[in-house]
Amino acid sequence: MTELLTPKDVTKAVELLQAGQLVALPTETVYGLFGLALDDTVVEKIYRVKNRQHDHALNLNISSFEQMKYFSQNQPKYLEKLYNKFMPGSLTVILEANKRVPSLVNYGMPTVGFRMPDNQTTLEILRQTGPMVGPSANLTGNPSPKTAQDVLSDLSGQIAAVLKADESISGIDSTIVDLTGELPTILRQGALTLSEIYEVIKDDF
Repeated sequence: MTELLTPKDVTKAVELLQAGQLVALPTETVYGLFGLALDDTVVEKIYRVKNRQHDHALNLNISSFEQMKYFSQNQPKYLEKLYNKFMPGSLTVILEANKRVPSLVNYGMPTVGFRMPDNQTTLEILRQTGPMVGPSANLTGNPSPKTAQDVLSDLSGQIAAVLKADESISGIDSTIVDLTGELPTILRQGALTLSEIYEVIKDDF
């Protein structure tokens, strides 16, 4: 039975997640299916529940700039500028991974994505749990969920809980930008544009 939580149930959500359970949490874009990123059993469970192929890498959801640096290497000099301007927010940053990134998260790829969702309840949970994976809380191939009911339609009985949103959800995916090359490259256009990103870092080129 999947439990329906409210934003007042942060402690309950944290307890479930720390116990290795999966909890759907709201972000500013869609609902994500969250679980501890450093627990291989949990990450495997997310792949299984979503019916997701392992070669589709997962992002690390973080709560600080320090965490982004801890799991990456060879960061561009302008990274902190982008972080300060757009994170938390609808931006996923691709950086060169280091050996601290579990292979199940990024499928052994040399890169890893970082996301900081702009939802205060979810951010507070992340601060208490540490890094989590949080792909969209739906069966692979189905529309990304914008409501708690959308999540339950796909995953009821498969996950421990859904935490209802108390902030607006746009339904627009985050922009994915690759920062591992000489210039930032958009891999998926979402809420942010490349011109908005360049406006912040133009003095570094």
